[in-house]
Amino acid sequence: MFWSIAVPGFGQLLNGKYIKGIVLIALEFLVNVMGNFNAVIIASFHGDIERAINQADFQWLMFYPCLYFFAIWDAYKDAGGGKEPYSFLPFAFTAYFVTVGVIFSTKIKLFGVLLGPIWLPLLSVIPGVLAGLLLKKILKPT
Repeated sequence: MFWSIAVPGFGQLLNGKYIKGIVLIALEFLVNVMGNFNAVIIASFHGDIERAINQADFQWLMFYPCLYFFAIWDAYKDAGGGKEPYSFLPFAFTAYFVTVGVIFSTKIKLFGVLLGPIWLPLLSVIPGVLAGLLLKKILKPT
């Protein structure tokens, strides 16, 4: 699972799912290049949020969270995890919340600071995981 955090598809390769891993790596590369993701990350880390927003291709970047969290979930499942009912929910809700974070990253400010297309989606991981875990707990059979 941790390899999929580094690059989507690496966990699948480690688990012996070579075709799936290569497809996920190719998709990650495609979305990364077309979304200009690396340039957006660099601008965001330098604190130049306006440049990050201008460089981002949001039509492509919106695919990244689903690809990323699916790859993590899939690697986790293939490695033997995720046997509990609804164990996919934290991953699915995180992908949803991060995608919403990407969508609103040009508008939402936190304490008057525009966080942009990297920091707001990253912060969106927290409520996504919490919502998924809460729903998993509510739906879990007793």
